[in-house]
Amino acid sequence: MTLRVLVIDDHTLFREGLQSLLASRNIHIAAAVGDAREGLRVARETPCDVILLDLRMPDLDGLSLLDKLVAQDADTPVVMLTTSDDERDLADAMSRGARGYLLKDMEPDELVAALRDIVDGNTVIAADLVSAMARVTEGKVPQREAPFDSLTPRETEILGLLAEGQSNKVIARNLGISDGTVKLHVKAILRKLDVHSRVEAAVMAVEHGLRAKR
Repeated sequence: MTLRVLVIDDHTLFREGLQSLLASRNIHIAAAVGDAREGLRVARETPCDVILLDLRMPDLDGLSLLDKLVAQDADTPVVMLTTSDDERDLADAMSRGARGYLLKDMEPDELVAALRDIVDGNTVIAADLVSAMARVTEGKVPQREAPFDSLTPRETEILGLLAEGQSNKVIARNLGISDGTVKLHVKAILRKLDVHSRVEAAVMAVEHGLRAKR
């Protein structure tokens, strides 16, 4: 049986390489998109047997998109395909409805076999993470910090203003500090939240309900 796979991954080279790899093994790419919100729409409109989803994506992260995909269609299995071997990511993904957690460095034939197993109704975890999955099952995975726990009060305040769309100059004026100081705080926020742009940080803040205090 030819499997129909939807790929949602923001890295163009990886998407194209994966498409060629799977096509050579009698697996059809129903669609391959690089935007999470576009992926949600395509998943709704495009018949497929399994969805391969990246974990780290701008605008809307993979776990948040996983929630939406599962809510939209609980019957189509969603599989995380990621570089992250962090067992907290594994625990989060599986608890939110992922039917598999695979690593991008696995052998192509192993990936294909895993996809067929998942479509057959099985849950598949990358071999390197089997012991981590046992800890997940036993509830021994360390709890992840809340997204903004590592931020200082000032950084949290500035992130709330970023979420309102304020520029560095406006934030500096509102807080009575220099533009340069705001830039330093924004740089620290991006590093601590592991995002690459102020837009990603602002989206994360909005999604978690963070607002500037008045």
